[in-house]
Amino acid sequence: MSDSVTSFQRSIASYEAQFGSKPKWVAHAPGRVNLIGEHIDYNDGFVLPAAIDRRLSIAASPVNHPEILIYSEQEKQQVHFSLDAPLLPSGKWTDYVIGVVEYWRRLETRPVGLKLAIASDVPYGSGLSSSAALEMAFATLIGEVWGLELDPVAKALKCQQVESDFVGMPCGIMDQFVVGLARKDYFLKIDCQSNTHEFIKAGEQFPALLIINSNVKHALTDGGYASRRAQCESALFKLGSASWRSVSMEQLSGSAGKLDEVELRRGRHVISEMHRTLEACERIQASDYQSLGELLYQSHFSLRDDFEVSCPELDWIVNRMQSLGGREGVYGCRITGGGFGGCAVSLVDPEAVKRVIQIIAHDYLEAFGVSAGFFLTQPSAGCALSKL
Repeated sequence: MSDSVTSFQRSIASYEAQFGSKPKWVAHAPGRVNLIGEHIDYNDGFVLPAAIDRRLSIAASPVNHPEILIYSEQEKQQVHFSLDAPLLPSGKWTDYVIGVVEYWRRLETRPVGLKLAIASDVPYGSGLSSSAALEMAFATLIGEVWGLELDPVAKALKCQQVESDFVGMPCGIMDQFVVGLARKDYFLKIDCQSNTHEFIKAGEQFPALLIINSNVKHALTDGGYASRRAQCESALFKLGSASWRSVSMEQLSGSAGKLDEVELRRGRHVISEMHRTLEACERIQASDYQSLGELLYQSHFSLRDDFEVSCPELDWIVNRMQSLGGREGVYGCRITGGGFGGCAVSLVDPEAVKRVIQIIAHDYLEAFGVSAGFFLTQPSAGCALSKL
């Protein structure tokens, strides 16, 4: 089926093809791009993501027996599990669905069997949070069907618990939060210590958000993400502080005897990235996109050198975009997402987008023998449920 057909439409078509009837609901949720504030959501930091206009959709109807039957457009197969049986993680993509079922049925719900068809426009493993989109869309669906619709913040916190404790990927709150609360034309500034938020409007002259997919895949459950989090927690413990919010760069620099070199670098990224994120909010509100772009470059270099979550392909993309600079309409670029592959987010003059894509596509293919992916996006709305 053509990629030009939206995931919403494809989920309905897949449902009808698999089950021979029309679905009753479609739950849909966006991917997200984090403009700045990387790897600090689990460090009490500030982050600045937005939902993107690519979505994951789940077409569904109830069944009269205690079973969940799932068809995935991507996997091209049906999977089913019983609501009466113990639900344990399997290490497969279905854990994101099974985990939501397990955590929601611990609440005062009325579990009802379902048949589902899932379709997605959010690239898997690209740092655009396809997992949070799946969790939040499915949680929105069963909240309606099972009679327990949580408010967006509570739902996001519960889905984060699913991903961290059931799936085994100890993520922060950012992804589920923005997928659930996002508004069109706004970035979401999240205080990950208090779980409060503020909407930051992208002005009319805001540059184009160009996502560049390195097409290098990663699996964050392989330990790279978890080890970074453990290193940050270890450093904080050695510093004797309850939160990175109370640690200054001067305090960190003066603690070289307490921390090893890796922990010092991790802490340096956390503290500096918090400051960059707050400054980025000010730059957006002042429409100072040149300075905003420079903050993106600084963020990338910190993620590359101090947090060590980049890769040669993404470093190449960022360096090439920086070399194009203002003369080609590029304001800034950095890795986005958990790292170890995936995407870069860039700010580009709308008039320059076509030319920039041509240059990067040609040069990246020549450098790595792999085609990069490109798409333009804009801050978009969060998850929703449509009754058909």
